[in-house]
Amino acid sequence: MSTDRKVVLVGTGFVGMSMAYTLIDHKGIDELVLIDVNMEKAEGEAMDLAHGLPYAGAKMNIHAGTYEDCSDAGVIVITAGAAQKPGQTRLELTAVNTKIMKGICEQIKASGFNGVIVVASNPVDIMTYVAQKVTGLPTGQVLGSGTMLDTARLRYAIGEVMQVNYANVHAYIMGEHGDSSFVPWTHAYIGAKSLLEELEKQQMDFRILLNIYEEVRDAAYKIIERKKATYYGIGMSLERLVTAILNNENTILPLSCYQNGEYGKSGLYIGVPAVVNRNGIREVITLHLNESDQKRFDSSCDNLSEIIEKTVNPLL
Repeated sequence: MSTDRKVVLVGTGFVGMSMAYTLIDHKGIDELVLIDVNMEKAEGEAMDLAHGLPYAGAKMNIHAGTYEDCSDAGVIVITAGAAQKPGQTRLELTAVNTKIMKGICEQIKASGFNGVIVVASNPVDIMTYVAQKVTGLPTGQVLGSGTMLDTARLRYAIGEVMQVNYANVHAYIMGEHGDSSFVPWTHAYIGAKSLLEELEKQQMDFRILLNIYEEVRDAAYKIIERKKATYYGIGMSLERLVTAILNNENTILPLSCYQNGEYGKSGLYIGVPAVVNRNGIREVITLHLNESDQKRFDSSCDNLSEIIEKTVNPLL
């Protein structure tokens, strides 16, 4: 396992560069390498970022590179892939992005890389599966951004409704990073108090939870309608994840993790809370799901498994 604090970013689109821009103000990263099929764009982005370093809080070697640079990296973040278009679901991107991800990961594997791969390309749960299958790395060393952004949106919405600081909201979106996701409300807290109990105490209508979930579920579509893409939120989410890995934080984040029976499903990646550190996923946190939530989780898994079987595996 590499111990070098070197990060490679594959894909210099809006998402990747939003993460890179956020990273340059953080100490602890020695080198940031940008890889893109368009080398000139990668070079231009590296130059632009590097010129801001005199005003940043960190000293860092930023440059464009090739897949040979992956060999001694600690973390590789993959954001490359076709973008989601207005009205298009994340899952409709599957076939084209499977081919792109396969090509990327074949080159990563050829470099001898043995660090942690973070996947953010959509549909992220399936693309994380592809990355692991192609690289052959241990399942814990390959993970996806999963429902990190969904969860951030959830905590933001709850904080606004309950008028509390977002940092004091503890709740998760689980399942697919997409339309079949769900919120296990019995595990949602304001500080140390159950959100359900707090709603009852304040005599608030419990239907407000449905409104919050729908707002979170549809957020990406609304943003894409207005500005064609989402990138700041996921960029900050990826920065948080990379920092947690490099700093060996053992922090809990909702990520695309390989399932090995923790929730009754196996053989796929899906969004669940997990402990992440320098080696990747240390462990999946197993929450007790009530019957309704377990059905939602099973349905989300079945949806992904069907697409993997029919669309992804034939391409691998």
